[in-house]
Amino acid sequence: MRVALVHYWLVNHRGGEKVLEAICRIFPAADIYTLFYDPAAVSPLIRSKNIHASFLNPLRKMYRSLLPLMPMALESFDLRPYDLVISSESGPAKGVLTSSTTRHFCYCHTPMRYLWELYPAHRNDFPGNPIVNALFAPVSSYLRTWDFATAARVDGFMANSLNVKRRIAKTYRRASRVVYPPVATESFRCERPEGYSLIVSEMVPYKRLDYVVRMFARTGRRLKIAGAGPQYAELKRMAASNIEFCGAVSEGELRDLYARCSNFIVPGEEDFGMTTVEALASGKPVVALARGGSVEIVQKGCGLLYTSPDEDSLDEALHSLDRVEHLIDPGLLISRAAYFSEARFEQRFLGAVARLWTQSGGTNQYAEMEELAGRSRQGGPR
Repeated sequence: MRVALVHYWLVNHRGGEKVLEAICRIFPAADIYTLFYDPAAVSPLIRSKNIHASFLNPLRKMYRSLLPLMPMALESFDLRPYDLVISSESGPAKGVLTSSTTRHFCYCHTPMRYLWELYPAHRNDFPGNPIVNALFAPVSSYLRTWDFATAARVDGFMANSLNVKRRIAKTYRRASRVVYPPVATESFRCERPEGYSLIVSEMVPYKRLDYVVRMFARTGRRLKIAGAGPQYAELKRMAASNIEFCGAVSEGELRDLYARCSNFIVPGEEDFGMTTVEALASGKPVVALARGGSVEIVQKGCGLLYTSPDEDSLDEALHSLDRVEHLIDPGLLISRAAYFSEARFEQRFLGAVARLWTQSGGTNQYAEMEELAGRSRQGGPR
C-alpha cells in the first residue's frame, strides 16, 4: 500500500512537526508533500524522507504572505498513485486532490484559526498597509469558502482534542475521532524547583502573553519565557528585571527549563497544549486558563485552572497554588502526562485509521489495514 503524508509547511519544528514525525514512524515508507520546505529547519527523521515541495517553495521566506496562492499549489500535487493520503492540518493541507480509489484521512490540529476563530482580530493587522488591509476581507472570504468545500474531499477526520473536535463540527459540519498528539514523556525529568514560573510559547497576540508579563512586572515574581515571535519587542518593553526572555532554545535547554521551574503557565486558549503535557512530564504543576485543551489535560491535583484572561485572575491562581504547593505529588503529574505518550498515540492513531478505512468503504484487500487494526489493539487501553 502506497502512503502519502501532506503537511502544511516544513519551515520550523514545533508541535505539528512532532506529530508528523510520529506518523512517519508509523508509515516509514511514506512520501511527504508540503507547500514549503526548509531542510535546515526540520528534524533528521523528516529530512530523511522523500519530500515533495510545491512550486511556491522558492518563496518560502515569505510563506505567511502567500496564503491566497496555497489552494492552487496544493491542488497541483499528483497524488493518484497513492492508496492512502493522510493530511496534517492547521493550515490548508487537506485541500489536496485525490483519486476516487484513494482514502484521504485528515489529522486536524485546528481549522485554520486566522480564517475562523481569530478572523475579527486579524482584520486590522495591517494598519500601515491600506492595500493589504483592503484585500484582507475579500481574500479571507474566498479562502473560507474554499476551506469549507475541501472538507468534503476528506474521507475521515481525526481531531487532536475534544476542543478541536467541536471546532471541526462547527466549522466543517463533520464528525471526527479524537487522537491526542504524541509527547516524548519519558525524555523529561524533574529536579528541585528554582523559584521561577515558566512559559513556552510563540510570541503572537492570541497566546495572550501580554497580561502575564504585566502581572509579573507588577508583582516581582520570577518568570522565564522561552520562545520568539513578532511580539517579542513589545513584550520586552513592558517587562521588568525579574522577567527573563530566553528566546528560541534547544531541546536540551528546554528540558532544563522545565525540570527546574516551580510551575508552568498557559495564559491563552490552546488547541491542545503539548507544552502543558511536557511540563507535567517534568513533574511541574500547571496554571492555565480554563479554555481549550488545557481543560482536558489539567485534572485535579495537576495544577489550577482560572477563568478570565487577566492579571487579577492569574495572580489569584498563583497565590492559591502557593498555598497547596507542598501537597503536589510530582509522581501524579508524571503519571498524568504518560496518558499522552508517543506509544499511546501510535495505538490510538492506528486504531483510528483502521476504523476510518472501514467506515469510508475501504475493502479488506490490503493486508496492511488488517495489520494496522491488530497493532492498534496491542499495548493496553486507548
